[in-house]
Amino acid sequence: MLTLGIDYGDRRFGVAISDPSGSIAFPLEVIEGEEALLVRLQEIIPDRNVRRIVVGLPLNMDGSFGPKAKQVTEFCDRLQKRTGIPVSSWDERLTTVEAERLLRSAGATLRQRRARVDKVAAQIVLQSFLDALASGGDGPENESGR
Repeated sequence: MLTLGIDYGDRRFGVAISDPSGSIAFPLEVIEGEEALLVRLQEIIPDRNVRRIVVGLPLNMDGSFGPKAKQVTEFCDRLQKRTGIPVSSWDERLTTVEAERLLRSAGATLRQRRARVDKVAAQIVLQSFLDALASGGDGPENESGR
């Protein structure tokens, strides 16, 4: 099942996509602004036959919900209504830090890292979700409790 991953940001949204088997996540693009993201998803979803969306949920380090997690949960609701396909949230703690580390270790310049970090963070969120699906049989519980 093709799954789309989103790294939610205040201004920029990283987008990643799985392979058709739902095993491997690939970075796709970075989109500026929520409305631009929603418009672009209306193109990506039918073109790529996306069947599920996973959005990174920024939990506090102790696992609790803060204001940003509430904002993402509300975004997930809007996204599901707009697209008509299942939307789940998934713990994204430290994914941006991990994305920065991966890009730095790959030799990316600061400019390249800034341009790519959001879509690599989306890839990390999506890969974590896909790995949990593969190891859990029925799949992970929806982290947002939605």
